[in-house]
Amino acid sequence: MRIGLVVNPVAGMGGRVGLKGTDGKVAEARAQGAEPRAPDRARRTLSALAGHLPEATVLVWDDPMGASLARDTGFETEVLGAPAGEEETECDSPTSAADTRMAVRTFCDVDADLVLFVGGDGTAADVADAVDDETPTLGVPAGVKVYSSVFAVTPEAAAEVVGSFSRVEDREVLDIDEDAYRDGEVHPELRAVVPVPVAESLQSSKQTGGGTVEGLAQGFAGAIEPGVTYVLGPGSTLATVKRALGVEGSPLGVDVWRDGEVLARDASESEILDSLGDQNVAVVSPIGGQGFVLGRGNPQISPSVVRRCDLTVVASRSKLDDLGVLRVDTDDPETDESLRGWTRVRVGRVETRMMQIA
Repeated sequence: MRIGLVVNPVAGMGGRVGLKGTDGKVAEARAQGAEPRAPDRARRTLSALAGHLPEATVLVWDDPMGASLARDTGFETEVLGAPAGEEETECDSPTSAADTRMAVRTFCDVDADLVLFVGGDGTAADVADAVDDETPTLGVPAGVKVYSSVFAVTPEAAAEVVGSFSRVEDREVLDIDEDAYRDGEVHPELRAVVPVPVAESLQSSKQTGGGTVEGLAQGFAGAIEPGVTYVLGPGSTLATVKRALGVEGSPLGVDVWRDGEVLARDASESEILDSLGDQNVAVVSPIGGQGFVLGRGNPQISPSVVRRCDLTVVASRSKLDDLGVLRVDTDDPETDESLRGWTRVRVGRVETRMMQIA
């Protein structure tokens, strides 16, 4: 099997420092101490893929778009080109959307069996712009926002899909305006429809669950414990919880609250860690249609934060009705494993429902 690999080396860098994306923010993310996320997720995918398809040939663009990662994993590697260089890109990024599109076109020209890319929705849109109608494509999630249904749920799941799929189906590529997203507005736009390998380990498109959560929020507010620090995640459900607490929070950011005081608003990972006390609770809500409670849209709630917090999940009944399981993807397999199992989800003023984190 000939696999074309594209790694967006800066995808997801803005997440942990609270930038809600990396488009136009690479230099700012680096100045705040952000570390690349995509290369490690590409490495995890390739390491798992070696167990499924050790004889595969990996077609790549030169570093930092994946060449060394493929070689280091032991795959036969063909380097078919190189990024244009920083002088051809914007915002201090070592690669550009044009590099991604050129790599994908080249992979299709030499009859790659599949294009595997590591990035977020913006990368997915760039791949979709360049891929032909016949070549399937699959995403390894590494961006802050991952709304499209062309992604596997984790890097390891992506390897499993590549190693086992037998058919493809058309899936949607969605993207949003990151500047509007930072201002609290989410307007997903359909960018393309592309063929994707069919497997259970694909995520669904982002869907919004209906129904009121006011009772849930009031119940949560009534159960607040003094002296406990609450890390309140993003999203519409948590926005309602924040209002019930009298918090003027950030609608799509993470806020830290204790004893009636906002300790950090729209906080980065480091700001969250600095605000934590002796007793801490991270409060999150699953993404509708996907089930992710950690690892999508809230990377500020990092493994380091999770290890110091109890986890509370809140969700409307209608959102849970559409989910078979909840999911986590924190970039740390050990943390993910520690969270798996059954958990109690608050769905009303006093009602809860048991859901499995898979």
